[in-house]
Amino acid sequence: MKRAIILVMDSLGIGASDDAHLYGDETANTLGNIAKECLLGKADNHQRSGVLKIPNLTRLGLAHALQASCGNDMPGLDKDIEPMATYGYAIEQSKDKDTPSGHWEMAGVPVPFAWGTFPKTQPCFPDALIKDFIQLTGIPGILGNCHSSGTEIIKQLGEEHIKTGKPICYTSADSVFQIAAHEDHFGLDELYRICKIAKGLVDELNVTRVIARPFIGENPDDFMRTANRKDLTTPPIEPTLLDQLSAQGGKVVSVGKIADIFSSRGITKKVKGKDNMELFDVMLNEVNLAEDKTLIFVNFVDFDSHFGHRRNVAGYANALEEFDKRLPELEAIMNSDDIALITADHGCDPTFPGSDHTREHVPVVFFGKGVKTQNIGARESFADMGQTIASYFEINDLKHGKPIKLFK
Repeated sequence: MKRAIILVMDSLGIGASDDAHLYGDETANTLGNIAKECLLGKADNHQRSGVLKIPNLTRLGLAHALQASCGNDMPGLDKDIEPMATYGYAIEQSKDKDTPSGHWEMAGVPVPFAWGTFPKTQPCFPDALIKDFIQLTGIPGILGNCHSSGTEIIKQLGEEHIKTGKPICYTSADSVFQIAAHEDHFGLDELYRICKIAKGLVDELNVTRVIARPFIGENPDDFMRTANRKDLTTPPIEPTLLDQLSAQGGKVVSVGKIADIFSSRGITKKVKGKDNMELFDVMLNEVNLAEDKTLIFVNFVDFDSHFGHRRNVAGYANALEEFDKRLPELEAIMNSDDIALITADHGCDPTFPGSDHTREHVPVVFFGKGVKTQNIGARESFADMGQTIASYFEINDLKHGKPIKLFK
């Protein structure tokens, strides 16, 4: 019985790519810089302190993948822990450092063009877009119209939004139009409705995502985003691993926001979770339920949304340590033929200026009872991961990528 699990540690980059200078990210290194801050005692909080403690990820080769990627040992590395898996790193070929491009490429479909984005001006959205958006939705207007951190703009404009009924619209360096609104005062269904209209409008601008960002609370001190986020994403530009596997008799289980990222294409089952630890619980349950020829695809979003974008080094470090402690639970329920992959979709270095993603290599860590220990070094595309899983399932080759030989 063959089953595969992809664990995307959203935004866990492991060193700047050769082209990072084109994005202003030359010194970015999400994992390396977090570990450095931990070693220096600059990532202590009430949940954790001291060096970064990720013995299970290190045993699976993550720290060694970091060394292969950037040439430096992970600060604070326990050098007594030897890797026991297939490990290395992958170089992104897609032109942008966004979530859909990273996920699509790891599923075998690099994006060879740059998505449409909005300028760092205020207002940042074209007048015609906002005029059409207001007219088609019937809303009284919008707030925001700028580049911003989602949590910050909700604090700034949340009360005005509740009073006026105007949704908060903002963007980032990614190809995205984000809409924040109160779940109760504005309504979740109404937020989803206007997001659907917005997606139709931004398609003409080649903008890949509209994200619904619901929140609750009554004032800036208690405003909080909820788990009812919804991503409306442009469908992948070519058939992905998910499409191929489901079309050839397999099953694809989306855990978290994977279905949104792939516009539900190739997905046979969707399950959700409100945070990383609940997503891990859901993943374990799906592994226990999974039949032959099943791919379980999980995105652990908190690394990116809660800690990377918010530049919270201590929170990111704690999340890594919590994730690390759970890995033996997954290993214990994997069958002898199962494989698992730990990777990321881009970087989001919490030590870096601003709040945007960073252009980095991502880890490629395959493990399982039959997977051999090897350093695979650099892979020329994230697509090698998808091609490896396609080969494992013995389905048709994907259009892009070269398979990694995982077994002796």
